Amino acid sequence: MLRHRFQPGRLVAGVFLILAGVIHAGDAGGLWEAPWFVVIPVVVGGLCLAGAVGGVARTVRRRRGAPRSTAPDEPRADLPR
Repeated sequence: MLRHRFQPGRLVAGVFLILAGVIHAGDAGGLWEAPWFVVIPVVVGGLCLAGAVGGVARTVRRRRGAPRSTAPDEPRADLPR
């Protein structure tokens, strides 16, 4: 597998979507009772937070002058092969 740069926004989005899945699975399995609208703020809030984290990470990456890949299929020169 080719190495890729860390993208914290996608990590945050994934964590919140997994949390929404756990809430839904727990409700479907009868472990707890969750109203139907509980998942909506979790997903929307997680996506908003992921966007903010991604924006901050992009700003930090640009200010540090880290090299950016021009295309996703091209391997980055600064990573070992």
